[in-house]
Amino acid sequence: MLAAGLWRKGCPDVWDQLRRVEMNFVGFDGEVHRGVLVVNADVTASVVPIFTKLFEERFPIRRMEPMEVYDGHLNASLRADNTSAFNCRRPDQINAPFRESPHANGRAIDINPLENPWKDLRTKRWSPSGEYAPRTEREGKILKGGLVWRAFIEEGWVWQDIKVPDYMHFDTGYPSKPFKGPIASPSTASPPTSAQSTPAG
Repeated sequence: MLAAGLWRKGCPDVWDQLRRVEMNFVGFDGEVHRGVLVVNADVTASVVPIFTKLFEERFPIRRMEPMEVYDGHLNASLRADNTSAFNCRRPDQINAPFRESPHANGRAIDINPLENPWKDLRTKRWSPSGEYAPRTEREGKILKGGLVWRAFIEEGWVWQDIKVPDYMHFDTGYPSKPFKGPIASPSTASPPTSAQSTPAG
């Protein structure tokens, strides 16, 4: 993460709180794959049951790779349809102030960006593509009241916590602060999808 520039001056002081959560997910090919999300320790006990539910219901995820795979470049991750969490974004990338940003604090997750795009405030265009912007039924999409929406909302997360459409995005509140959701303590996590949590550093 350090080599990829994901941690630098100005980022929130949460380095020792970040955890790599490894877990299984079902791909668009119908096969089981192993993925990684880097999140804050205080949301791990919430993340595990959410993705366990998605796994059990066979909700497809394209890929789940930490942002260092993309050298921290948001657009590269979005174009790859990558599900990701922690990212202390560079100043040239759209972002809330570092210290308040849910992504920079490890308390936000973007799921299947291609199927669930957001509208870029700077260009007024869909990113990474507007192909699947209409909220109609389709494999891998997030719809209000649907499986993914319910899984996150029941754990105390917020969908589209921004003034423009951002269908891929869930977070635990803005400005980001220690999560006090229904099961916020990492010690209560149960990993039925073979999930593992380890320090991110």
